[in-house]
Amino acid sequence: MDAAKEAALLTYFVVQSFRLTPKGAITPGEAVEVQDVEHALRLAQKLAASSAGVVAFSRTGDPSTGEFEDAVVLYANGAVPLLEPELPIAC
Repeated sequence: MDAAKEAALLTYFVVQSFRLTPKGAITPGEAVEVQDVEHALRLAQKLAASSAGVVAFSRTGDPSTGEFEDAVVLYANGAVPLLEPELPIAC
């Protein structure tokens, strides 16, 4: 990858919690974008105590072109409905 293209890449860090409905279904809470991996991990661990599940992930790409790499799971706990079972978890 050339230097100009690499400079245009941004990494987003997101924490998504999940809750159980009264009928037992898993529904997403609000997704929160955070500053960095450390913040993502701290928030995910905090939310894990009060959520049915939580996942923190990062995604790198170029917002101007809309091209993004696959998400990398940084933390997952509890009931987390992953759409892609083969998604790598970075631990």
